[in-house]
Amino acid sequence: MANQTAHVIDHPVGNYRFHPGIAPYSAGVVAMPGYEIIRVTLAQPVPYRAGFAQIEAHLQGLGRPRQALCAVELRLPAPRSFTGFIDFNRDYRAILAEWEILVGEENPVARTNVAPAHAPPTEPALYAFSYTVPSAITQPTFIVAGAGDLYDQANLSTAAVVRPGETSAHALQEKAGVVMQCMESRLRGLGMDWAGVTAIDVYTVYPVRPLLIDGILRKIGPAAAHGITWHFSHPPIADLAFEMDLRGIRQELRIA
Repeated sequence: MANQTAHVIDHPVGNYRFHPGIAPYSAGVVAMPGYEIIRVTLAQPVPYRAGFAQIEAHLQGLGRPRQALCAVELRLPAPRSFTGFIDFNRDYRAILAEWEILVGEENPVARTNVAPAHAPPTEPALYAFSYTVPSAITQPTFIVAGAGDLYDQANLSTAAVVRPGETSAHALQEKAGVVMQCMESRLRGLGMDWAGVTAIDVYTVYPVRPLLIDGILRKIGPAAAHGITWHFSHPPIADLAFEMDLRGIRQELRIA
């Protein structure tokens, strides 16, 4: 249930609240009472601009407005430089502005954006998306946006990278620790806790097992019952090595 440490802003049309992030994405979203978040994974990723058309058609079929879109998961051909990532974010945000999703200058939509190390797409692609629907459930549903190994998620520069260029076991433990702190902070920002988490994704090309017990599972309480999903993928920025996201969702769909 929501707690007093929550820091959220209402989306006036989308029927969800968001924990503010940075220009390209929010730090997370939680459905308002009377609604729930549903996550949809595509059978295969599609070019992301075409993917937005697919999102719109799906929402129209449900009688939901564009603004019900609350989270997006993208796949990149390869990690980008900080400058390239910022440029991509500018184009991506423009789509959300065109859809009239932004709340003032705030971007309410959570996002994960990673680069598969095996069989990557040939261009930026939509992998999954989430949206709100009316619901009688009382358990809050939420999504925490992806975060990589940066000390400050708002500082998209080399200066913020945790132990840049290092991939030793100790360095990876520190990177994972910083990302876990971010996940916990974002959970609190949404008024949620680990008890409500139903899925945890880890994105890295480095061995996960040395990080798994002490670095993740022992820190997440009841959510450990669900394990983790490891995606053999790079974070979206070339200097980063470890990324996570998580969610507490009741319904997940898969569509062609």
